[in-house]
Amino acid sequence: MKTTIAKAEQIERKWYIVDAKDKVLGRMCTTIADKLRGKDKPIFSPHMDCGDFVIVINADKIKLTGKKMQDKKYSRHSGYPGGYREQSAEDLLLKKPTKVFELAVKGMLPKNKLRDKFMSKLKLYAGEEHPHEAQNPEPLNT
Repeated sequence: MKTTIAKAEQIERKWYIVDAKDKVLGRMCTTIADKLRGKDKPIFSPHMDCGDFVIVINADKIKLTGKKMQDKKYSRHSGYPGGYREQSAEDLLLKKPTKVFELAVKGMLPKNKLRDKFMSKLKLYAGEEHPHEAQNPEPLNT
């Protein structure tokens, strides 16, 4: 039996839509990361982009379990002395609701050159509206 390697012309890309309203962030992001990468397909190859497109709506209405809303901190550094900044998940959800999703999914993807390709297939929206109706997205069970 031979091992087959996926070719770029063999890959069929589908569009999925996820409603994030009242769902747990981490559990949903693991499913989304697998879809973006294509790990659920029989032609999966770790060195290729085999994944599908994922649309997330209502990103501002997610849940975090426990006291993570107050205790979870997102940090960044500008590169200058004294440029360290820290923000709680609650503050980040108020200012940039899609950034929490972006950081969660990005951390679950491989740290290589493919990560930017995977992230470009993730479409995040804070409200109900999205401009991807023409792609006929299928609902994704998370």
